[in-house]
Amino acid sequence: MYLDDYKRWMDTELEDPALTEELKGIAGKDDEIKDRFAVALKFGTAGLRGVLGAGSNRMNIYVVRQATQGLANWVKTQGGSQLVAISYDSRINSDVFAKTAASVLAANGIKVRIYDALMPVPALSFATRYYQANAGIMVTASHNPAKYNGYKAYGPDGCQMTDEAADIVYAEIQKTDILTGAKVMDFEAGIKEGLIEYVGDDCKEALYQAIEARSVRPGICAASGLKLVYSPLNGSGLVPVTRVLKDIGITDVTIVPEQQYPDGHFPTCPYPNPEIFEALRLGLELAEKTGADLMLATDPDADRVGIAMKCPDGSYELVSGNEMGVLLLDYICAGRIEKGTMPKNPVAVKSIVSTPLADAVAKNYGVELRSVLTGFKWIGDQIAKLEAAGEADRFIFGFEESYGYLAGPYVRDKDAIIGSMLICEMAAYYRSIGSSIKQRLEEIYEKYGRYLNKVDSFEFPGLSGMDKMAGIMDGLRQNPPAKIGDYAVVKVTDYKKPEETGLPAANVLVYKLEGGAEVIVRPSGTEPKIKTYFTTLGKDLAEAQVQKDALAAAIAPIFE
Repeated sequence: MYLDDYKRWMDTELEDPALTEELKGIAGKDDEIKDRFAVALKFGTAGLRGVLGAGSNRMNIYVVRQATQGLANWVKTQGGSQLVAISYDSRINSDVFAKTAASVLAANGIKVRIYDALMPVPALSFATRYYQANAGIMVTASHNPAKYNGYKAYGPDGCQMTDEAADIVYAEIQKTDILTGAKVMDFEAGIKEGLIEYVGDDCKEALYQAIEARSVRPGICAASGLKLVYSPLNGSGLVPVTRVLKDIGITDVTIVPEQQYPDGHFPTCPYPNPEIFEALRLGLELAEKTGADLMLATDPDADRVGIAMKCPDGSYELVSGNEMGVLLLDYICAGRIEKGTMPKNPVAVKSIVSTPLADAVAKNYGVELRSVLTGFKWIGDQIAKLEAAGEADRFIFGFEESYGYLAGPYVRDKDAIIGSMLICEMAAYYRSIGSSIKQRLEEIYEKYGRYLNKVDSFEFPGLSGMDKMAGIMDGLRQNPPAKIGDYAVVKVTDYKKPEETGLPAANVLVYKLEGGAEVIVRPSGTEPKIKTYFTTLGKDLAEAQVQKDALAAAIAPIFE
């Protein structure tokens, strides 16, 4: 079957000559052909994500057309505006795929609002809501290596598409022939006919106003003298992040020159992911040279932000996503109570794999903290529930341990623009009272206990990888461990059983251990990885780290 598909692609005059050359280059190489054609990229709630190249198991204009035709078929059943918003980041072919999607939608009589230059995930979520669109498309593979691209689909609320809608779109995709099934019109013709329009300045400005309106202490940055190093990691954050920082009065910003401008090859780091030290290395070196107070880095689609803070001894310390989530929650709660801007019955939301330290902080401030499944759409879903009850302003903050933050209901995905703004504002405030982010973090640990949260990942590449991952998860369910290392398992929560958790079914296992530690096992939804999340609590960092290391060593053989 896959050989027939390969031959058909070879016999077709493809519009992208690079795809034809690639197909010629794998002639007679069965494994290479099989890898591209034996399966198709599956469309799910995170849309599509895959390696760039030829075939149904790669990201190319034909896969994008097929996916967009499936989306168009669904949009046509939805009534409403019959409009889709589109944005894209700096990845290879992101602009091409965005225009390809617009051309398919226009050919189906669906109006398009597309950004005239790359803009990040929060801008796409905002435009989807601003134009009351039926759907949104963000062309990105987030923080994956350069050889990847992807296609995230959003619903009318600006949140990533629901399971139900994604299932319908996927069914429509499967009915669409990959090479000939999509309707297509010329992009420029779509503009001339008024079907395709660029996102207006009114929408762009409204996003910046919405972000800046969430300032906790307006005006505090202007007199702070804060010195910043910032890296957009060759992605889409440069324009929006520097614009908002300038608006709030932060002018001493040094951009990492090698990572300043959009470049989908990401020449300075194999993984453009602010969670990984190598991506931050150049920024840290520049921070040390310039004596910056903070170093920030946003990922290619600017929905995550990583940070290094200057310590009293002049060294720089990376702040984890969990630590920054807790710091921001603490800052927002204390600041809004002080300023009298805290809503009645405030709500914060975190993912189940994020630190339980946040629960303790929220409780201290009288804030309801809701825990949801991993994936920011579940945080967006909680905002939607509040909005449906006319209570959207009760939502004050949401975060995931993987560096994703959102303060306010103006978008429904994580937003590195507001994350960057609030981190800088927080640093400016602590400086104004003779403190620092580092000092405040130590005070939080002093008050609530020394929590340590660490994530390990195990990769399972290739066609057999997903099967191996499924086998490991099945094995854990059939033979649940009674102990992990020297610690007895006192409770197992299986998120595949919604009747036990009260949340939608998810492939996640949580092990509560004797003494209070916790281990979570979860396959990634976007990469061939199983992630293990460890939470340990000690009298100091060293004690918490020793326990984490022991647990990690005990569980690692399961994934070999």
